[in-house]
Amino acid sequence: MDAPLALYRRYRPETFAEVIGQEHVTDPLRHALAANKVNHAYLFSGPRGCGKTTSARILARALNCEKAPISDPCGQCQSCRDLARGGPGSIDVIEIDAASHGGVDDARDLRERAFFAPVSSRYKVYIIDEAHMVSPQGFNALLKLVEEPPPHLKFIFATTEPDKVIGTIRSRTHHYPFRLVPPKALGDYLMQLCAAEGVALAPTALPLVVRAGQGSVRDTLSVLDQLLGGAGPEGVTYELAVALLGYTPDSLLDEAIDAFAASDGSTVFGVVDKVIESGQDPRRFAEDLLQRLRDLVIVAAVPDALDKGLLDVPGDRAERLVTQANGFGPSELTRAADIVNAALMEFRGATAPRLLLELMCARILVPGADNSTQGFQARLDRVERRLAMDGGAPAPAPAPARVSPPVEPALPVEPVETPVLSTGSRSEAPVEPTPPVEPAPPVEPVETATPPVEPVETPAPAGQLTIADVRRLWPEILDKIRDMRRFAWIMLSQNAQVMALDGQVLTIALVNTGARDSFLSSGSDDYVQRALHEVLGVTWRIEAIVDPGARPGVPDDDHDDSPRPAAPPAAPSTPPVAVPDSVRAALRESHSPEKREDPDASADRDDPVVTIEELDPEALLSRELGAEVIDETRTD
Repeated sequence: MDAPLALYRRYRPETFAEVIGQEHVTDPLRHALAANKVNHAYLFSGPRGCGKTTSARILARALNCEKAPISDPCGQCQSCRDLARGGPGSIDVIEIDAASHGGVDDARDLRERAFFAPVSSRYKVYIIDEAHMVSPQGFNALLKLVEEPPPHLKFIFATTEPDKVIGTIRSRTHHYPFRLVPPKALGDYLMQLCAAEGVALAPTALPLVVRAGQGSVRDTLSVLDQLLGGAGPEGVTYELAVALLGYTPDSLLDEAIDAFAASDGSTVFGVVDKVIESGQDPRRFAEDLLQRLRDLVIVAAVPDALDKGLLDVPGDRAERLVTQANGFGPSELTRAADIVNAALMEFRGATAPRLLLELMCARILVPGADNSTQGFQARLDRVERRLAMDGGAPAPAPAPARVSPPVEPALPVEPVETPVLSTGSRSEAPVEPTPPVEPAPPVEPVETATPPVEPVETPAPAGQLTIADVRRLWPEILDKIRDMRRFAWIMLSQNAQVMALDGQVLTIALVNTGARDSFLSSGSDDYVQRALHEVLGVTWRIEAIVDPGARPGVPDDDHDDSPRPAAPPAAPSTPPVAVPDSVRAALRESHSPEKREDPDASADRDDPVVTIEELDPEALLSRELGAEVIDETRTD
């Protein structure tokens, strides 16, 4: 029994209506044939296996059809039957392989035979395949014939590299570029062929076949022919397609993606070990991983991508893609795809592919080691996702406070005036003294007073930074400022403190007016904005105020987040009471020289003595602070 023909030969199109994915070429040709406006020379170009030679044969068949002019061959006349699929061919339609007949002698022989009239057809048609292989001398020998052919002569050049066809030939032809067939059209065509062959094709295996063909119809049919030959009674299954085509199973890709989302290095390197131990190609695994990341990027950017047809995946896999995309931030996905794409370039000729694969996975897992913009954005995505998870749960409602009747004190209380401390931009009203109370008879000590209710802070919206976050990351912000300008770093680290955050305004308190004026006049607020943008990814306006109580590393009393009892209500109309001598003594003791901080406490014997160094002040400032003297004003 004779072996059947290859699938792409058994189902070669016989009319332009059967050619798929090339409507931009077949429709104009059909109109030209129907109107009898056919040119004497055509140039068909495009990737391999997309229908160039097949379309040239259909065009020659339609030209020599007995019912011409007609858009599609009738299939009934002698010429159509000779040029049909499996037919003997026609002596008036000559196909030449330019790869083996591209010399000047072959061109001269063609030129001599071309002037003879056709034997039994209307036209003598020359189909020159792989036309880019014709030498320049051969093209020059054909130039006059292509420019002014006899009325019965037609030329059709087919090539994958039209740029190698000399310009004098291209200018004398009608050029039709062919394209790769879209996956959707190719998938529908494969399902029709499987139905005609009586073989079942699993929906999960269809994308693998289309992907293996890479848009070429002939290559895709060759892959499908291989799968149909090895299929069992159940047809072409997903397991068979993965095994024969060498693709990575979806289960292994799902395991790797979930591990990347959870930063689970143990699982990721376990997947790498499975890939190597199962004999799979590490480069193919990287290609499949890049394809999965591409799908996740599209799902994250276009939530309804599956409904719009941007992704051709089965229903169960579509839900899985949506779930996996929610586990990443947009910057994390694009950064991971860039890392995998760069690693694919390094796989070419690699002597240790497993090491490259492990390094690629390590770079994806550790965005903190990436100092590029994408690395910072990936870390910011993780911070925002964690803040969203922390702030997503609603805060419990505070229980109503129980108010108990006040208990009379057992001893009289001496009226004491609360000292009023000026803090620059804020002040406290004097507290009304408690009047003396008559002593009450002794009673059993019973605790009936309810402790003061702690204020419940309203949680910030999910993903929004608070003043606590800024204070926690303030050392890292100062490190960035130090790298930008040392003067601004010294001023902020010694004389400033983060005061408040109101929307897009960050308030910084400095110890005195001179420090604030120097901070603003030197442009240090611009460096603070830049450091905040690099560390937190925000663009805030900086406002500087004066607060004598501000000390770096020591939060002010107004900024202390610890709970404290509520102060008694102030009475502005009550005059202040004289401060007792005991209070004055305590204040004098706290401000005595013995209690003050020694400014030289951190000095060391090994510190260099500046006064005996042979350095002028300009060199000292430049070396220690990176300063530069712009102008010098002398005051005599």
